[in-house]
Amino acid sequence: MRLDKLLEHEKIGSRRKVKALIRSKQVTVDGQIIMNESLNVDAALQNIFVGDTKIQQKTHVYYMLNKPQGVVTAVKDAKHQTVIDLIEKNDQRVGLYPVGRLDRDTEGLLLLTDNGQLGYQLLLPHKKVSKRYEVTVNEELTALDCQAFSEGIVFSDGKKCKSATLTILSSKKDESHAYLDITEGKFHQVKKMFLAVGKKVIHLKRVSMGPIQLDSTLSLGEYRPLNQAELQALLPYFTIHKKEKSVEDEI
Repeated sequence: MRLDKLLEHEKIGSRRKVKALIRSKQVTVDGQIIMNESLNVDAALQNIFVGDTKIQQKTHVYYMLNKPQGVVTAVKDAKHQTVIDLIEKNDQRVGLYPVGRLDRDTEGLLLLTDNGQLGYQLLLPHKKVSKRYEVTVNEELTALDCQAFSEGIVFSDGKKCKSATLTILSSKKDESHAYLDITEGKFHQVKKMFLAVGKKVIHLKRVSMGPIQLDSTLSLGEYRPLNQAELQALLPYFTIHKKEKSVEDEI
């Protein structure tokens, strides 16, 4: 939540008064004087003070979901079960949404939050948030494929992907397994990248996004709140800037 909106919500004062308090250097976040009224903050993760008064309210929710196949990454869908449907009613919040998207037939890590600014930051191309996928393809992977991914895959329409890291885990004539690390999110990107080198993805699972790793104890369809260490790891993405680039569709 924006700092000025949080303080107004906590009845520190009117919007005008809140802005005046910030400009007069009376507001601190984790011990630092904050002059940016639009700073994304969460009182559950940060020490926010107005003078000697500490803001205590838990502002947002953050969930890690192990998304199963067949579920769509959407808030609502007329035909299919959505990732929001997997969240218990008492854990849902107004504005809860998935950060980025995974195809209906892709499984694995998905973050859900009602902190819209944080989700936006995690998807900005210039933030270069790394995402790791476990990939199974229908043919042999080679060192030449690794080189092609590193140099940047070019799609049939001429679009070129940023450099990606392909790590081969096993390689056979009719099936190979690998990790793929990318820092962007073009539509259907992973599948298109492998098609560009003549391979078809037959199974795809996201195992990490930025500093967040999929909890191996979560079964498909299960979720849990992020723990304190995971939340702290997300703090660098709370900073916002006035001129941010638009985000692209996720895998």
